[in-house]
Parts: sequence; C-alpha cells; structure tokens
Amino acid sequence: MTSALHAGEIARRTILTLLISAAGGGVAALLNLPAAWLMGGALLVAIAALGGVRVMLPNWLRDVAFTLTGLSMGASVARDSLALMVQWPVTLAALVLELILIITLTGYLLRKLFGLDRGTAYLSSFPGHLSFVMSIAAAGVGDTRQIVIIQVIRILLLTICVPIGALFLPIGQYEGGSSAPPMELTTLVSVAIACGIVGYIFTRLRIPAGFALGAMATSISAKFAGLFEGQIPPLFLVGVFIMVGALIGSRFSGITMDEFKKAAIGGLAGTALTVAIVTIIAFVVTPFVDMPFGQIWLGLSPGALEGMGALGIALGFDTAFIAAHHVSRLLMLTVAIPVVAMLVRDKDLP
Repeated sequence: MTSALHAGEIARRTILTLLISAAGGGVAALLNLPAAWLMGGALLVAIAALGGVRVMLPNWLRDVAFTLTGLSMGASVARDSLALMVQWPVTLAALVLELILIITLTGYLLRKLFGLDRGTAYLSSFPGHLSFVMSIAAAGVGDTRQIVIIQVIRILLLTICVPIGALFLPIGQYEGGSSAPPMELTTLVSVAIACGIVGYIFTRLRIPAGFALGAMATSISAKFAGLFEGQIPPLFLVGVFIMVGALIGSRFSGITMDEFKKAAIGGLAGTALTVAIVTIIAFVVTPFVDMPFGQIWLGLSPGALEGMGALGIALGFDTAFIAAHHVSRLLMLTVAIPVVAMLVRDKDLP
C-alpha cells in the first residue's frame, strides 16, 4: 500500500500518526500514568485507526523505531545486571511451560467458545512472531483477517495492561540501573548509526526482530567496552516511545469496525487467558529468583519485543533479561509454529 501513495501523502499520514501518538502520550503523562507516552500513544492511534483515520508509519520509520528501541534497551543495561544470568534457567523453564499452556488453552478456547476453525484458532493463539504466523496463514491455514485482528488486539492490550498493572500489582523496580548523566548528542548519534548498520545486517541474515536485536547487541557491546557512558536523554526516550506507540496503534489500520467487532470478543478472551497464564506463572517463579515481579512478567509476556522492551525501559527494569527471554520465545515459536500448523492442517483434511 505504501508504494502506491505519493511522497506527500505518506508524509502527511505519518506526521498525523505521530501527532496523534504524541497527543495520547501527553494526556497519559498529564494523568501521571506509568509508561504514559507509550501506552497513551498506542491507544489513541488504535482508536483513530478504527475510527477511519488513515494512520501509518512507513517501513523505513518502523525500522528506525526498532533500532532506537534496541539502542535504548542496550544503553539501559547496567554492568552488574548480567550477574543475574545464573537465575535465568528458572525463568526460561517457566517460559517453555507458559508457551505450551498459552497455545494449547487459548487455541482450545477460541475453537470451543467462539467457533473458530482449528487453523484460525491455533494461529491466533501463538504469542508472537506475527510475520511468521501470517506467512503460514497466507499459505491457506486459517482466516488471515481474523488472525491478524486477534493478534493485534493482544499486542495493544498488553501494552495497556502492563502500565495499569503497575498501579495495582507488586511490579517493583529494578535497582541495578545507574544515575549517570545523559549521553552527549555526538555520542548518541554515533552509537545510533552503528546500531542501524548492525541491525540492517541482522535483518539481511533473517534474524527475528533484526533491527531491534542488532541495535541492542551493538549498544550493549559498546557500553561494556567502555566506548560510551551515561543514560539515554529523557527527551530522546519520549520520542522513541511516541514512535513505538504509533507503530503499535497503526497496526489497526485497514481493519474495519465490523471486522474488529467480529473478532474482538475472541481476541479479548484469548488475551485475558494469556495474561492470566503469564501472571500465575510469574507469581510462581518470583520466590525462586531475586528479581521484581514486574520484570519477570515482562520477560515472560507474549508481547512484541519492541513494545515490551520499551515498557521495560519506562518502568526501570533490566532490559538484558527482558530481551533474552523474548529472543528465546521467538526461537521456540520458530520451531513450534510450523509443527502445530502441520498438525492442525492434517486434522482439518477430510
């Protein structure tokens, strides 16, 4: 669709989308909500998209958002945070159990209570790797429109649920961060360029979430090598949150209100079940590891890497832990998605 639009229209829609995201984030910030610029922006852009506003982010700006998120996540990693790696096997084992429960129970729920066919139900239940899921659906497994709506509802609701949960649940805060002064602009630009180059290489190598992971790897490596010090400037982070909020919300672009209503109840129910599973497992795991509940929840959450990573930064958690678990989730899903899709397709054959 982007290629069919002229440059002026693309620019107009992009600027409008960013302004809507900034307005939503600004209102949430005035209300003093956690992760305000991200949550408020994503919600208002999604509402605008469903209301018929032609929101969009071009692919190049999407990649910039991924890169800057990865940079911010890497720069937010404290040197002593990696000492917690010895505890990761416990949470990684919990992640395996969680994925099995989410796929099995959510798929069953969507089939039995909402009457979806096997392909649509189980592809809608996968917690992540949306591009891979949609490529499988495009090959003739399930209803692609229903799948994408249910998946996008999951991503948006998780972006909203986590900050709201911070008001009521024992989210806690990671104490490994430093109070270093902000990075200088020249250093920030240099690191950002390096992050973009490595992110592009990762993407060409077909590594999942290549721009985000490449940028994070570069940022962490540069920081640990002593090539830069300091924190990401607060205004820079606000800009990143506005872009990521716009990205999440703009995924509703092209979805009509009728299509949304048709899939919304199943999407809401599936997301609620997913959130319940993640929350229960996070509570079970918390006594066995020395980490705040909120950090464990974000690491185990089935949201998009860029969204959960940005929330981790906004809530002050260990981004190395969050990124490692989301990468592990993507790798597990890379194996699980085609296997489950083949099983579902075989059962649907006459």
